Amino acid sequence: MKAVQQEITVTICEGGRPHLLYWQGHAHTVSVLLDQWRFGGRWWLDERPRDCYLVQAGTLVAELHHEDIPGGRWWLARLQD
Repeated sequence: MKAVQQEITVTICEGGRPHLLYWQGHAHTVSVLLDQWRFGGRWWLDERPRDCYLVQAGTLVAELHHEDIPGGRWWLARLQD
């Protein structure tokens, strides 16, 4: 997988899972949730805990991260190359 580390906009469905991700001017519908995990963050670097998702959205296989704070940002961590 290729590192991207770019903030993106994500629309969630009921239950808080990603439904649509917007990247490079296009909306990609999440068709399959391949994996989901929780990352505690590297506290010594002041990273916030986050929820991580590996999704398939059309031809994209993407790893998405969401900060565990109110209004937390979403970012595209990695893409399958």
